[in-house]
Amino acid sequence: MQHKESKDLMNVLILGSGGREHALSWKIAQSPKLDKLYIAPGNAGTCNEGTNINLKPTDFEGIKTFVLSSNIDMVVVGPEDPLVNGIHDYFAEDEALNHIGIVGPKAEGAQLEGSKEFAKRFMIKHGIPTAAYQSFTVDAIREGHTFLETLNPPYVLKADGLAAGKGVVILNDLEAAKVELTDMLESEKFGEASAKVVIEEFLDGIELSVFALSDGINYKILPSAKDYKRIGEGDTGLNTGGMGAVSPVPFADADFILKVEEQVIRPTFEGLKEDGIEYSGLLYFGLINVGGEPVVIEYNIRFGDPEAEAVIPRIETDLLDLFEAVCDKRLSELDLTIDSSATATVMLVSQGYPGSYEKGKEINGLGDAGESIAFHAGTKLVEDKIITNGGRVIAVTSFGENIEQALETSYANAERIKFEGKNLRRDIGYDLKVGIQAE
Repeated sequence: MQHKESKDLMNVLILGSGGREHALSWKIAQSPKLDKLYIAPGNAGTCNEGTNINLKPTDFEGIKTFVLSSNIDMVVVGPEDPLVNGIHDYFAEDEALNHIGIVGPKAEGAQLEGSKEFAKRFMIKHGIPTAAYQSFTVDAIREGHTFLETLNPPYVLKADGLAAGKGVVILNDLEAAKVELTDMLESEKFGEASAKVVIEEFLDGIELSVFALSDGINYKILPSAKDYKRIGEGDTGLNTGGMGAVSPVPFADADFILKVEEQVIRPTFEGLKEDGIEYSGLLYFGLINVGGEPVVIEYNIRFGDPEAEAVIPRIETDLLDLFEAVCDKRLSELDLTIDSSATATVMLVSQGYPGSYEKGKEINGLGDAGESIAFHAGTKLVEDKIITNGGRVIAVTSFGENIEQALETSYANAERIKFEGKNLRRDIGYDLKVGIQAE
């Protein structure tokens, strides 16, 4: 692809509407290379960084019309759906669009997240450490029950397709696991995503996320992070899209990250090349530290959320510069500079989430968040009021000399943001023994 001359400014479109997209917008808006920034559809926070456009990220024809009429130079894809559905391929195969940079992989590479079975086969083929598994469809429920009987509890069941981060069930009871497998397959509990279910060996350890940015030839490793998926303190209750995150992860020191690179990241990118899959964009490695060794739980083909709100602020290098280098396949020419400070993100969610919840609650106190950054996730601007518009509402991110200090600031400022039914986890970072809990 060819961009404008480097002396020219760029028009950028970000697809998505959550906290991740606000973090991307916030960072890209700081670039001296930026002319105009658009977010589709965005939220009440992204409109402070650029212009919100009423387009769905999966409306490829509508996006085409907009990028051509607005002279867009780059499209940054936030969520996974457009990538799995082939937006990068759509642009690459259209003569009117193929000069526009797309940050995110083509559909073939997007299967690393789009299909749990594809990802597991890929890892096993290329010797990347991961849990033992088998996958089952509705006509093989009995075989699935038999496989469950060969495993020790707890039992891990994953919907094969995209389920918005909620298609994973972990149960301690064998009979309950058999009932859940039947429910997922026969009743399609997670829709089409659970037409096939992967049953996996349970791994015991502490989870973390590591991110790498690739231009299809070279890669740069971004900061590590740890997110907290369960709704309740002590990692109890239902899975959510994520209730908070910290970066960096204290046990992920230079030696551990070197292991991650040698055993996971490098073999993944080499495996993609070996399989003829050109992968450009962000690749998220969901890992678990098992006795000091990294094991892959899953791949994501984009920034995690809320990890993005903890990781992106620590990137000192111009993010637009990095993304342009990804599109132009010259990532190796850039130096990646990371802030040595720690960050901590606390998610404010609607009452009832991740079950049913009400929208439309007025949010107050956003201007009182002090030195924290309030990244909007599920918010909407109605006249002059900001109201709740989702389960996860605001991600409060703070810097600190260490995670304890960053958490203290985030919790203090989270208290200043008010909306009816506000809920939050008060033990983010608890398992890292950082010793901070909200009052």
